[in-house]
Amino acid sequence: FTLNCTREGKFHVEQMPCWLTFTVQKTHEIIRDNLHRSPLYAGRIKGTGPRYCPSIEDKVVKFFDRASHQLFLEPEGRHTEEYYVNGISTSLPYDVQLEFLHSIPALERAEIMRPGYAVEYDYFPPTQLFPTLETKLIGGLYFAGQVNGTSGYEEAGAQGLIAGTNAALKVKGCPPFVLNRSEAYIGVLIDDLVTKGAEEPYRMFTSRAEDRLFLRQDNADQRLTKRAFDAGLINQGRWLRFQEKLALLDRARKVATETRLGGVPVLRLFKRPDFGVKNLPSEIASLVPIQIWELVETDFKYEGYTIRQAEQNRQVERRHQHVIPDGLDYNKIAGLRAETRQKLASLRPTSLGQAARISGITPADIAIICIWLYKNDLQFRISGQAY
Repeated sequence: FTLNCTREGKFHVEQMPCWLTFTVQKTHEIIRDNLHRSPLYAGRIKGTGPRYCPSIEDKVVKFFDRASHQLFLEPEGRHTEEYYVNGISTSLPYDVQLEFLHSIPALERAEIMRPGYAVEYDYFPPTQLFPTLETKLIGGLYFAGQVNGTSGYEEAGAQGLIAGTNAALKVKGCPPFVLNRSEAYIGVLIDDLVTKGAEEPYRMFTSRAEDRLFLRQDNADQRLTKRAFDAGLINQGRWLRFQEKLALLDRARKVATETRLGGVPVLRLFKRPDFGVKNLPSEIASLVPIQIWELVETDFKYEGYTIRQAEQNRQVERRHQHVIPDGLDYNKIAGLRAETRQKLASLRPTSLGQAARISGITPADIAIICIWLYKNDLQFRISGQAY
């Protein structure tokens, strides 16, 4: 999504290059020698920081075997010589920041315009909220953003949309607006927060959604426009334009179903990796706009995978009571994230269902564990039955 429109098929804002550099061994030595001056390591900050945006102190300490860490030099604008150095967020004192900055290739003579600083994360437990993001203790009070334990702009913006919508609907005496997990990533985000809570700053990942192959940006309007219209979030003009689009989609799907090329229905051809909109004869392609054909092609290409994923979700749901052997070494299971291995090894869940209820454990994690246990011929016994 962008507020910058395209002109004649081109993005009209001038694009500026970013540059790459990296820390070196001297950088790491300066940081290690001054860790006692870092609020993060001196004990003055107690909160858990964002796992996926570590400080340079964390990188040097936790990844001590790395000889360097990649940094991005991002221009702050077209009319300034200032660059944002992405990758060295820090809470070290100014003099230490300047010293380690000058040890980095290409930054030997750089000046610091605004030094880095530490922010201690704190939040209200989101389990105190309804799915509308209204607090359970005080009616009419809604929370949104990092106060609910999340990290990231999109996560905060998504909650603001839902909280604001529900606050307005409550004032008007209208039904609440709640998205479920199968409708939108916003639904996954809020359901995770209000049911599991957040032991550390929460980020939204596609792996957290059971129906992630269906929750795509190209079909967002098909999933959510009616919900938005019913809640009064869009006007009649937009609703009518959406209806016109749906009519075009129906027409394209009907043509793809009924039309054959070389004796093969177009819908089946679309499922092939080497066949796309560009292969349609002009007399067929001209029936609807090319953007509509691209949506239809994507739907048909994903169709088999979404059906398979839905079946996998049903299988995983049925196996939630299956036992996880005590002492299982999660490092042996390929594909699990470091966060997943750390939490499962610490909490030692006894079943797949118990593991699924741990904050930070995703449906993708559960599917990977389930498949690994099955492939390694481990038998589960529940109520006397073997699986």
